[in-house]
This record gives sequence, C-alpha cells and structure tokens, in this order.
Amino acid sequence: MIALLNHARGLLDATRRVDFIAPLLLRLYLAPVFWMAGTKKFASFDSTVAWFGNPDWGLGLPFPAVMAFLAASTETVGAVLLVLGFGVRLIALPLIVTMIVAMFTVHWQHGWLAIAEGAGSLFANERTIGAIERLDRAKDILREHGNYSWLTENGSLVILNNGIEFAATYLIMLVALFFIGAGRYVSVDDWVRRWLDRPGVAPRGAASRLDAARA
Repeated sequence: MIALLNHARGLLDATRRVDFIAPLLLRLYLAPVFWMAGTKKFASFDSTVAWFGNPDWGLGLPFPAVMAFLAASTETVGAVLLVLGFGVRLIALPLIVTMIVAMFTVHWQHGWLAIAEGAGSLFANERTIGAIERLDRAKDILREHGNYSWLTENGSLVILNNGIEFAATYLIMLVALFFIGAGRYVSVDDWVRRWLDRPGVAPRGAASRLDAARA
C-alpha cells in the first residue's frame, strides 16, 4: 500500500514539469476579458465618465474622469502584460482592486448570479425569480408573434442578472496569478528571472535570497 501511494505521488510530482500550463491558461483566459472591458471604456469614454460620476443612474464615484481613465488603462495595459507574462504579479494588484470595486459598486446589489435563474437555483433571489417570470412571458410573446425556432437556433434566451459571479471568478483567478506568478518558459517574467539568476548578474547576496524565496 505504501509503495502504491509513493508511486502515485511520484506520478503526480512528474506533472510539475508542465505546471507552467496553469498560469499560462489563466493569463490567456483573462487577457481578452480585460482587453474588451478596457477598450470599450476608451471607445465611449465620455459615456463611461458620465456613468462613473452620475449618482442617480451610475456609480456616483468622485473624480469620474480620473477613475474612468485609471480603470480603462489598467484593464487595457493589464491585458497586454498578461499575454506577455510580464510584470504579472505587479499588474495583478491593480486588476484585483478593479474587480473588487466592480463587485461592490456595480454587481453586489444584484446578488451572486450573472445570468438570472429560477427558484430551483441555490443562489436565486427575488430579483432573479422575477426575471425568470419576465423571461417566460417574453418567450410566450416570441412564440406567438416571432420565429422562435430561428431566434433560439444558436442558443437559449436569457436575462442578464449582472450579479458578482463573473467578477468574483476573475478576482479569484487574479489572486492565483498574484501568488504563483506568470509561470515558466512562456513568460517574460521567467526569462528575466533566469537572466538575473545567472552568475555575476544578480547583486551579491541576491541570488541566495532568491533561492531561499523559492525554497
């Protein structure tokens, strides 16, 4: 039994040779998310500023032009850095802050679910249940007056609930990247580290500190 467990552990340890795949996939998944979010803000910057600053139908944030620029810049630059794997742990921090702000200022009031689900869902609330009732009514109207089969040919109709689900998911992925870094081989960070670890490149005592940090 002990031998079998040791063999299984050895097999699992062997997979660490390709452990760079995990942070690479996280980076490549998050990059288009932030790129689309940031470039969209820049494309309609005046509307973004108005939404950031308006207390009635927007976020009511102070200095909306500055906040909008910082958010859009962080997301756009962050997307590029994630693809390159450059400064990943550093850029993860402002992206984490962006996600936390989004969760509490935009999505928190809508609950957990990003897409509205009915009473059978564990995370359903009064808002999402009401949304499903409206969705059912909309489907009835479309079945009666529209080509429902064509409308739903590429997917079912849903109602966006705009809860914290997606933002929380991105936040968790960013926290993981902050702690594990960009990963080996396919990131600029890794090649910079390798260059700094060469004999004679790192300042005296730095190499031993790097080795201790990786231990």
